[in-house]
Amino acid sequence: MRSLKRIVIALLLVTLAGTASFAKTRKKHVTFVDNVLVNGTLVNAGNYLVEFDEMANELSVVKNGKVVAKTAAHAEPRDSKSNDTRVRRRGMGDSSQLVSITFSGSKTDVVVDQAGMQAGGNN
Repeated sequence: MRSLKRIVIALLLVTLAGTASFAKTRKKHVTFVDNVLVNGTLVNAGNYLVEFDEMANELSVVKNGKVVAKTAAHAEPRDSKSNDTRVRRRGMGDSSQLVSITFSGSKTDVVVDQAGMQAGGNN
């Protein structure tokens, strides 16, 4: 009976550890050299922490511990690992929109979903 209890506990721990490994959030400090729109929110030029939650398919822009913008996004595979972090945007000036971010060392691009882009941009 005692050994059965240990086996059940061991299986539970293995299951929990496996589930935790799938929940992945990627984070990277980035600098926006110009203002950019993220899901209709104007993010001023500056340094931010960008986080992508793969489970929620959500990209967050964080400044001083506060989320300043959040949008739906998804991961798309790349042919090879990225050598650096890249921020891609569409448009110019305060109407430019965040399109995607590639984290250094990643084999995926984090692409902002079209619904997360403000209507009326340059598609």
